[in-house]
Amino acid sequence: MFVHPRCVGCVLFAAPETGYHSDVDTGPLRIAILGATGSIGCQALDVITRYPGRFKVQALTAGRNCDLLATQVAAHQPRYVACDEESPALRDAIGAAGARVVPLDNIADADDIDILLVGTAGAAGLIPTMRALSRGLPVAIANKEVLVMAGHLVREAMLEGGGELRPVDSEHSAIWQCLWGEEAHPIRRIVLTASGGAFRDLAPGELDAVTPEQALNHPTWKMGAKITVDSATLMNKGMETIEAMWLFDVPMEAVEVVLHRQSIVHSLVEFADGSVKAQLGYPDMRLPIECALSYPDRMPEPTTPPLDLAAIGSLTFARPDTGRFPCLSLAMEAGAAGGTMPAVMAAADEVAVQRFLDGELVFTAIPRVIEQVMGRHEPAPAPALDAVLDADRWARRAAAEVVT
Repeated sequence: MFVHPRCVGCVLFAAPETGYHSDVDTGPLRIAILGATGSIGCQALDVITRYPGRFKVQALTAGRNCDLLATQVAAHQPRYVACDEESPALRDAIGAAGARVVPLDNIADADDIDILLVGTAGAAGLIPTMRALSRGLPVAIANKEVLVMAGHLVREAMLEGGGELRPVDSEHSAIWQCLWGEEAHPIRRIVLTASGGAFRDLAPGELDAVTPEQALNHPTWKMGAKITVDSATLMNKGMETIEAMWLFDVPMEAVEVVLHRQSIVHSLVEFADGSVKAQLGYPDMRLPIECALSYPDRMPEPTTPPLDLAAIGSLTFARPDTGRFPCLSLAMEAGAAGGTMPAVMAAADEVAVQRFLDGELVFTAIPRVIEQVMGRHEPAPAPALDAVLDADRWARRAAAEVVT
């Protein structure tokens, strides 16, 4: 049995102590969104727009989609902006808003930010997350790689600084919500649900010929390109087992994965007495985003339509075929190895997925690239941040060599 942590300041998340709604008015919550132009960022802005008196956009960042970022800056008037590229439209929007351009890593240093929402993909969210936690800020995290790469360092930053992590992934948000009010009760098991991705109905022999366009046609979720491909390989679920280990303070062997085609049950928790709690809802990321931003309150109006189980009809579950989904096993092996191995696995996956999206790699080669890179790496135990970042850079080079 595993007893999950109990009090904020010594945990990765806090449970509500007094109900679900607070009447204390402390002004709008000032939010910094990393990855504003991605799927999570756009949906977060949709949530924020629904509650103009409750939330305020204080910072927006993007990678290369500077024109969409320009539109967002014009609409939300943030104080801080960061972008990897620039355009005349973005310069004009920043000037009209009177915003300051700052490096991405420095966004979390601003004194007038109340919460950081990390919606970036890859390693870009690691340093801002650690800086925010070190300052005692809450971090709503939708970035898988941050905890996969450096969960031990993120935990240390949180413990030393007094910040907290609020999971945004639908699966981890479901577990988090199931644990509210259960602080003293031992966890026997966590069950993560997986849709199976775009190719769940294809025969294994058909996977060599699938295209990026097919991979991005997810049957139930609308997500960014990288995570959608990871869903098709089941790498996302392997990474989520590592995340769950750090978020909920359980060993990896206490985390299981089941295939659930309907994406209605977002995850389950089994307690020591055999009781099982689950969180259900339609596949819509706005609800877990809203939950992370409004915590410990619940907002007064539903974000999604009422759940109609009779209309859904049936919910099905199955065990994943690890032979068909080798990325799931590779991620779990990396998590069990620990040290720098998860960072290497995540970086190799990022390179392989991008090469697949660029048409340079067949779909079934993604796990082969990851396996070869992991096979070349000797993990360093309990690595410092520099060692994690070095491992990430090494793995990207190694993956590029394997692909070539």
